[in-house]
Amino acid sequence: MRAAWLALLIALPVAGLAGDVASRYAGLPGGLFQSALSYEDAKDGVRVAPFALMRRPVTNAQFLAFVRRHPQWRRDRVAGIFAEQRYLSHWQSPVELGPRAQPQQPVVWVSWFAANAYCESLDARLPTWSEWEYAAAADETRTDARQDPAWRARILSWYSRPSNTALPRAGLQAPNAYGVQDLHGLVWEWTDDYSSLLVSGDNREQGDPDTMKFCGAGALSMDDRENYAVLMRVAMLSSLEASHATANLGFRCARSAP
Repeated sequence: MRAAWLALLIALPVAGLAGDVASRYAGLPGGLFQSALSYEDAKDGVRVAPFALMRRPVTNAQFLAFVRRHPQWRRDRVAGIFAEQRYLSHWQSPVELGPRAQPQQPVVWVSWFAANAYCESLDARLPTWSEWEYAAAADETRTDARQDPAWRARILSWYSRPSNTALPRAGLQAPNAYGVQDLHGLVWEWTDDYSSLLVSGDNREQGDPDTMKFCGAGALSMDDRENYAVLMRVAMLSSLEASHATANLGFRCARSAP
Protein backbone atom coordinates (compact mmCIF):
# COMPACT_ATOMS: atom_id res chain seq x y z
CA MET A 1 0.00 0.00 0.00
CA ARG A 2 2.73 2.48 0.94
CA ALA A 3 4.79 1.73 -2.16
CA ALA A 4 1.71 2.24 -4.33
CA TRP A 5 0.94 5.51 -2.54
CA LEU A 6 4.46 6.82 -3.17
CA ALA A 7 4.33 5.79 -6.80
CA LEU A 8 0.98 7.55 -7.11
CA LEU A 9 2.44 10.79 -5.77
CA ILE A 10 5.08 10.74 -8.48
CA ALA A 11 2.90 9.58 -11.35
CA LEU A 12 -0.32 11.53 -10.92
CA PRO A 13 -0.99 14.30 -13.46
CA VAL A 14 -0.84 17.93 -12.31
CA ALA A 15 -4.58 18.44 -12.63
CA GLY A 16 -7.31 18.45 -10.03
CA LEU A 17 -6.86 17.89 -6.32
CA ALA A 18 -4.76 14.74 -6.54
CA GLY A 19 -2.56 16.31 -9.18
CA ASP A 20 -2.06 19.36 -6.98
CA VAL A 21 -0.86 17.14 -4.15
CA ALA A 22 1.50 15.31 -6.49
CA SER A 23 2.93 18.55 -7.85
CA ARG A 24 3.50 20.07 -4.41
CA TYR A 25 4.83 16.97 -2.62
CA ALA A 26 7.58 14.49 -3.40
CA GLY A 27 7.28 10.90 -2.20
CA LEU A 28 10.22 9.53 -0.20
CA PRO A 29 10.55 5.77 0.38
CA GLY A 30 12.06 5.88 3.87
CA GLY A 31 14.18 3.13 5.38
CA LEU A 32 16.96 2.71 7.92
CA PHE A 33 18.91 5.97 8.02
CA GLN A 34 22.24 6.72 9.70
CA SER A 35 21.66 10.12 11.27
CA ALA A 36 24.49 12.55 11.92
CA LEU A 37 23.12 12.54 15.46
CA SER A 38 23.78 9.65 17.80
CA TYR A 39 20.77 8.28 19.68
CA GLU A 40 21.33 5.80 22.49
CA ASP A 41 18.06 4.07 21.63
CA ALA A 42 18.81 3.83 17.88
CA LYS A 43 22.44 2.78 17.59
CA ASP A 44 21.85 0.87 14.35
CA GLY A 45 20.15 3.81 12.65
CA VAL A 46 16.85 5.65 12.65
CA ARG A 47 13.89 3.98 10.97
CA VAL A 48 12.16 6.52 8.70
CA ALA A 49 8.72 5.50 7.46
CA PRO A 50 7.66 6.39 3.89
CA PHE A 51 6.39 9.95 3.72
CA ALA A 52 5.82 12.87 1.39
CA LEU A 53 7.56 16.23 1.71
CA MET A 54 6.74 19.56 0.09
CA ARG A 55 9.04 20.10 -2.84
CA ARG A 56 9.61 23.73 -1.83
CA PRO A 57 9.33 25.73 1.38
CA VAL A 58 6.10 27.62 2.01
CA THR A 59 6.15 31.07 0.41
CA ASN A 60 4.89 34.46 1.53
CA ALA A 61 2.03 34.24 -0.96
CA GLN A 62 0.94 30.84 0.34
CA PHE A 63 1.13 31.91 3.95
CA LEU A 64 -0.75 35.13 3.20
CA ALA A 65 -3.59 33.07 1.73
CA PHE A 66 -3.62 31.00 4.93
CA VAL A 67 -3.70 34.12 7.13
CA ARG A 68 -6.62 35.52 5.15
CA ARG A 69 -8.54 32.26 5.58
CA HIS A 70 -7.62 32.01 9.26
CA PRO A 71 -7.48 35.58 10.61
CA GLN A 72 -6.55 34.40 14.09
CA TRP A 73 -3.04 34.02 12.65
CA ARG A 74 -2.77 37.66 11.56
CA ARG A 75 0.09 39.38 13.32
CA ASP A 76 -2.30 41.88 14.89
CA ARG A 77 -4.61 39.16 16.23
CA VAL A 78 -2.43 36.18 17.07
CA ALA A 79 -2.21 35.32 20.77
CA GLY A 80 1.13 36.24 22.29
CA ILE A 81 1.67 32.70 23.53
CA PHE A 82 1.71 31.52 19.90
CA ALA A 83 3.95 34.14 18.33
CA GLU A 84 6.39 36.75 19.56
CA GLN A 85 6.21 40.43 18.56
CA ARG A 86 8.45 39.99 15.51
CA TYR A 87 6.06 37.48 13.93
CA LEU A 88 5.56 38.45 10.25
CA SER A 89 7.14 41.82 11.05
CA HIS A 90 8.56 42.13 7.53
CA TRP A 91 5.07 42.24 5.96
CA GLN A 92 3.75 45.68 5.10
CA SER A 93 0.54 45.09 7.06
CA PRO A 94 -1.25 42.13 8.66
CA VAL A 95 -2.75 41.21 5.27
CA GLU A 96 -0.33 42.80 2.76
CA LEU A 97 3.15 41.62 1.82
CA GLY A 98 4.83 44.82 0.65
CA PRO A 99 8.34 45.30 -0.80
CA ARG A 100 10.19 43.43 1.96
CA ALA A 101 8.22 40.22 1.45
CA GLN A 102 7.99 39.16 -2.17
CA PRO A 103 5.29 36.57 -2.97
CA GLN A 104 7.64 33.79 -4.07
CA GLN A 105 10.19 34.22 -1.31
CA PRO A 106 9.98 31.65 1.49
CA VAL A 107 7.98 32.94 4.43
CA VAL A 108 10.13 33.75 7.47
CA TRP A 109 9.50 35.46 10.80
CA VAL A 110 6.99 32.69 11.48
CA SER A 111 6.61 30.76 14.73
CA TRP A 112 6.45 26.99 15.15
CA PHE A 113 2.82 27.32 16.25
CA ALA A 114 1.91 29.20 13.07
CA ALA A 115 3.86 26.81 10.85
CA ASN A 116 2.16 23.85 12.49
CA ALA A 117 -1.28 25.45 12.06
CA TYR A 118 -0.59 26.08 8.37
CA CYS A 119 0.33 22.44 7.78
CA GLU A 120 -2.69 21.20 9.72
CA SER A 121 -4.92 23.38 7.52
CA LEU A 122 -3.71 21.28 4.57
CA ASP A 123 -4.24 17.96 6.38
CA ALA A 124 -0.47 17.79 6.67
CA ARG A 125 2.12 18.26 9.42
CA LEU A 126 5.62 19.53 9.96
CA PRO A 127 8.31 16.95 9.14
CA THR A 128 10.21 15.33 11.96
CA TRP A 129 13.92 16.06 12.25
CA SER A 130 14.74 12.53 11.02
CA GLU A 131 12.55 13.02 7.95
CA TRP A 132 14.10 16.39 7.20
CA GLU A 133 17.64 15.07 7.64
CA TYR A 134 16.85 12.04 5.50
CA ALA A 135 15.61 14.24 2.65
CA ALA A 136 18.45 16.73 3.06
CA ALA A 137 21.13 14.02 2.73
CA ALA A 138 20.45 13.80 -1.01
CA ASP A 139 22.10 15.81 -3.75
CA GLU A 140 20.88 16.10 -7.34
CA THR A 141 21.73 12.49 -8.26
CA ARG A 142 22.39 10.55 -5.04
CA THR A 143 20.02 9.83 -2.17
CA ASP A 144 22.93 10.11 0.29
CA ALA A 145 25.78 12.41 -0.69
CA ARG A 146 27.00 13.16 2.80
CA GLN A 147 30.38 11.49 2.42
CA ASP A 148 31.29 13.63 -0.59
CA PRO A 149 33.67 16.41 0.59
CA ALA A 150 32.77 18.59 -2.40
CA TRP A 151 29.06 18.41 -1.55
CA ARG A 152 29.76 19.28 2.07
CA ALA A 153 31.92 22.21 1.02
CA ARG A 154 29.13 23.48 -1.23
CA ILE A 155 26.66 23.40 1.65
CA LEU A 156 29.06 25.17 3.99
CA SER A 157 29.66 27.87 1.38
CA TRP A 158 25.90 28.52 1.32
CA TYR A 159 25.81 28.94 5.09
CA SER A 160 28.74 31.36 5.01
CA ARG A 161 26.80 33.94 3.01
CA PRO A 162 25.65 37.08 4.89
CA SER A 163 22.20 36.65 6.41
CA ASN A 164 21.16 40.27 5.89
CA THR A 165 20.76 39.97 2.13
CA ALA A 166 17.37 39.57 0.46
CA LEU A 167 16.20 35.98 0.19
CA PRO A 168 15.97 34.46 -3.30
CA ARG A 169 12.60 33.12 -4.37
CA ALA A 170 11.85 29.49 -3.60
CA GLY A 171 12.48 26.89 -6.28
CA LEU A 172 15.66 28.22 -7.89
CA GLN A 173 17.81 25.29 -6.82
CA ALA A 174 17.87 22.06 -8.79
CA PRO A 175 15.72 19.29 -7.26
CA ASN A 176 17.57 16.64 -5.32
CA ALA A 177 17.28 12.93 -6.08
CA TYR A 178 13.85 12.84 -4.43
CA GLY A 179 12.55 15.90 -6.27
CA VAL A 180 12.85 18.25 -3.25
CA GLN A 181 14.34 21.73 -3.57
CA ASP A 182 15.89 24.34 -1.29
CA LEU A 183 16.73 22.13 1.68
CA HIS A 184 20.11 23.85 1.93
CA GLY A 185 21.19 27.39 1.27
CA LEU A 186 17.88 29.22 1.41
CA VAL A 187 16.34 29.23 4.92
CA TRP A 188 16.48 27.16 8.08
CA GLU A 189 13.29 25.16 8.59
CA TRP A 190 11.10 24.26 11.55
CA THR A 191 10.64 20.57 12.33
CA ASP A 192 7.84 19.04 14.34
CA ASP A 193 10.17 17.79 17.08
CA TYR A 194 12.62 20.71 17.07
CA SER A 195 12.45 21.01 20.87
CA SER A 196 13.85 17.50 21.36
CA LEU A 197 17.11 18.42 19.62
CA LEU A 198 18.89 19.29 22.84
CA VAL A 199 22.37 19.52 21.38
CA SER A 200 25.01 21.95 22.58
CA GLY A 201 26.43 24.35 20.03
CA ASP A 202 29.91 23.71 21.48
CA ASN A 203 31.35 20.72 19.62
CA ARG A 204 33.67 19.97 22.58
CA GLU A 205 30.61 18.97 24.60
CA GLN A 206 29.18 16.53 22.07
CA GLY A 207 28.86 12.99 23.36
CA ASP A 208 28.36 13.93 27.01
CA PRO A 209 25.37 11.85 28.18
CA ASP A 210 24.96 13.94 31.32
CA THR A 211 24.30 17.21 29.54
CA MET A 212 22.14 16.23 26.59
CA LYS A 213 18.99 14.16 26.94
CA PHE A 214 16.60 13.26 24.14
CA CYS A 215 12.99 13.00 25.31
CA GLY A 216 14.13 11.01 28.32
CA ALA A 217 15.20 8.17 26.03
CA GLY A 218 18.95 8.69 26.13
CA ALA A 219 21.82 10.89 25.06
CA LEU A 220 21.77 12.80 21.82
CA SER A 221 25.09 13.93 20.34
CA MET A 222 26.88 14.41 17.06
CA ASP A 223 27.90 11.06 15.63
CA ASP A 224 29.36 12.68 12.50
CA ARG A 225 31.31 15.66 13.84
CA GLU A 226 32.53 16.72 10.42
CA ASN A 227 28.96 17.49 9.34
CA TYR A 228 29.07 21.05 10.62
CA ALA A 229 26.07 22.15 8.58
CA VAL A 230 23.87 19.70 10.48
CA LEU A 231 25.45 20.70 13.79
CA MET A 232 24.74 24.39 13.13
CA ARG A 233 21.15 23.68 12.18
CA VAL A 234 20.49 21.46 15.19
CA ALA A 235 22.15 23.92 17.58
CA MET A 236 20.01 26.74 16.21
CA LEU A 237 16.74 24.81 16.38
CA SER A 238 17.44 23.54 19.88
CA SER A 239 17.88 27.13 21.09
CA LEU A 240 14.38 28.21 20.06
CA GLU A 241 10.99 28.28 21.71
CA ALA A 242 7.82 27.57 19.75
CA SER A 243 6.74 31.22 19.76
CA HIS A 244 10.06 32.47 18.40
CA ALA A 245 10.52 33.86 14.89
CA THR A 246 13.68 34.81 13.02
CA ALA A 247 14.64 36.39 9.70
CA ASN A 248 15.98 33.16 8.20
CA LEU A 249 13.62 30.50 9.57
CA GLY A 250 10.80 29.10 7.43
CA PHE A 251 9.16 25.71 6.98
CA ARG A 252 7.60 23.14 4.67
CA CYS A 253 4.98 20.48 5.34
CA ALA A 254 5.01 16.70 5.23
CA ARG A 255 2.43 13.92 5.00
CA SER A 256 2.58 10.39 6.32
CA ALA A 257 1.92 7.44 4.05
CA PRO A 258 -1.55 5.92 4.55
